[in-house]
Amino acid sequence: MELRDIEYFAVIAEQGHLGRAAEALRLSTPALSKSLRRLEQSVGTKLVKRTPKGVELTAAGTALFARVGQLRLALGDVAHEVEDISQGRVGVLRIGANQFSIDFLLPAACCVLMEDAPKATVKLTAGGSDVLMPALHSGRLDLIIGFFASVPEGIAHEHLMTDEFVVYARADHPLAKFKQVTVDDLASNRWALGPANVPDWQWVHRVFEESGLAPPQIAMETSATRLRLEAVAASELLGFAPRQFVLQATDRLRLAELRVEGLAWPCNLGVRYRKDAYLSPAARRFIEILKATAKEIAKEQ
Repeated sequence: MELRDIEYFAVIAEQGHLGRAAEALRLSTPALSKSLRRLEQSVGTKLVKRTPKGVELTAAGTALFARVGQLRLALGDVAHEVEDISQGRVGVLRIGANQFSIDFLLPAACCVLMEDAPKATVKLTAGGSDVLMPALHSGRLDLIIGFFASVPEGIAHEHLMTDEFVVYARADHPLAKFKQVTVDDLASNRWALGPANVPDWQWVHRVFEESGLAPPQIAMETSATRLRLEAVAASELLGFAPRQFVLQATDRLRLAELRVEGLAWPCNLGVRYRKDAYLSPAARRFIEILKATAKEIAKEQ
């Protein structure tokens, strides 16, 4: 079984058509058909069946294709490791982070990394868990930092710090004058929240549902936390964000935390990577730096 034939087969499976697959691979259709036959002879069974519209995977082909993604990740890890060794560098570090981490952890952590590993290259992708987790699974990112709920299979999670998501509004919002606010008091308000598939959005909706209320009225839905802060400060909207993030912006934007019974959400900030994936020396060192930086921030709270 040749790796080239497996890769060609993956393209056939993705395209669902030998001609389109051959075009994508810049091969002739007969050459691609020969590669497919060679692979089928190697595994001892048919992997595709012809249809009027192209090809479909057999049960064996479906099983093999499910494994190809893991093989591609493994080969990518090998390529990264060999490249690091051949170029004598600490490594390229591909990081994904939420806005909280970018503002609170990464400035200090990246400065330490640049001192410890001056030859390292950092590539940063900003986003929420809805963007970062798929990128980590696919191997496009080495590490991701954010607030997460459950830990998926095949993913390693290391705890950094604990914070609490709270409801906030502009300082002169009608609800800001109350020492305690109930979930019912929030029912008629509109919100600026993160995307629907992130844990904090789900938490707010779950609390509303358990309180017998209609879902929150969403006026803005975006992973850009700073945009939500600005929107709340300039309107009657309510927001939901980590307390430290809100406190940092309070003086500049005149925001106020609303003490809402039963809605505050304790959350854990962590760093994640694929189990058994290749991590460059820079990545391993950066995890240590993140933990130390988070510990210092916790002392200051």
